Amino acid sequence: MTRNNIVFILMKKKQFFFLFLLASLISCNFNTKNYTELANTSNNGIASNIAIEVNEEKDGFLNTSESKNLTLTSWNIRDLGRTKDADEIHTIATIVRNFDIVALQEVVAKDPAGAQSVAKIADELNRMGSKWDYKISDPTQSPSVYMSERYAFLWKTAKVTLNGKPFLDKELSEKVYREPYIASFIKKGDNKPFYIVNYHSRKYYDKPELEITHFIDYEKRLDSKNVIIAGDFNLDENQEVWEPFYKNGFKSALHNKATTLKRKCKNGVYTNHAIDNFYFSAGLQKLNAGSIDFVKSCENLKNARFISDHLPVFLEFKVN
Repeated sequence: MTRNNIVFILMKKKQFFFLFLLASLISCNFNTKNYTELANTSNNGIASNIAIEVNEEKDGFLNTSESKNLTLTSWNIRDLGRTKDADEIHTIATIVRNFDIVALQEVVAKDPAGAQSVAKIADELNRMGSKWDYKISDPTQSPSVYMSERYAFLWKTAKVTLNGKPFLDKELSEKVYREPYIASFIKKGDNKPFYIVNYHSRKYYDKPELEITHFIDYEKRLDSKNVIIAGDFNLDENQEVWEPFYKNGFKSALHNKATTLKRKCKNGVYTNHAIDNFYFSAGLQKLNAGSIDFVKSCENLKNARFISDHLPVFLEFKVN
């Protein structure tokens, strides 16, 4: 083979490689979606393909920026830490952005990525038009490191002021698997503090009522009639453990509202247990409450579970 033939072959190979590379780049460009259609591969190596589109008006999300009342959303975010990639963090922020206070459960404790993910959510929220602040609890004093979690509060600084420092309820650390995280807030322009008890119970088969029964004294201990117990209780509002609360003036915000996500749809239904809720004392008035269905269809269920296996719940209220 002559030297000229060798040069010609090499030039042809270079041209083929260039065309292959160009075609690959064009193909990638045509298949790129924004977060509402296609999320990137998660940090755990699973392609999440989140097909979630948040339409605030269509989906009835509350826009409280000009409201005289307050809104609180509570969410068991499911293993909030390294498993959430940037697109999922952005989607979480988009879902909660129109509420005044956010209470999160199941923030990973044994890895700093849990606290870092809360900070990332706050950073995303601060890019969406309102100023937000946040606090993260220490790890709970649980029976094992695998049960231990952190909690978090995020809030709009234009709507509420943090009243003192939030704290884990050490008084209950020997009586519950994950002691609640308690914060006091004051609405801007007001002087009446209210308390939010952020809580994630033990599993339903471990009898969470044995923990909840200790919460009956919160009004007395906090010296306030303005108390909201929010979170994932792993039992519904009809259980006997709540009867003493109701007799003392507490009310349940949600009624028979399924908030957990099934692994698979059955007859078009993808929600299951009614275990996420708010129980509020007589000093507060409920104006509205519900869950935020970011799933919307059975086709989205598998992908939505990369965000969480719970729907967030919300409470619109005012201090009497």
